[in-house]
Amino acid sequence: VQLQASGGGLVQAGGSLKLSCAASRSIFSINDMGWYRQAPGKQRELVATITRALRTNYADSVKGRFTISRDNAKNTLYLQMNGLKPEDTAVYYCNVFLDSRFYWGQGTLVTVSS
Repeated sequence: VQLQASGGGLVQAGGSLKLSCAASRSIFSINDMGWYRQAPGKQRELVATITRALRTNYADSVKGRFTISRDNAKNTLYLQMNGLKPEDTAVYYCNVFLDSRFYWGQGTLVTVSS
């Protein structure tokens, strides 16, 4: 499966962005999907995950501000980000766990100015 992330950009603190991750095949049967991010000089970290049953999990740092969702009909994963902070600045990656391995998108840059 190929993943194409989009929606990143430059936004002021307190603003919002919605990231999308389009898959090259049906995601209906894919259980685990998620968003990760990597800030400059830091390790990649979990942002949020969602299962086929729509069970979600969030990093403490984004709880109450970010919402992960999926549209199986459009084969797309989303991340709605509200109340953005400068510390949210990072390259955001989508991924899926399929056939016992992770597949990653190419990343989309989110820059939050103070």
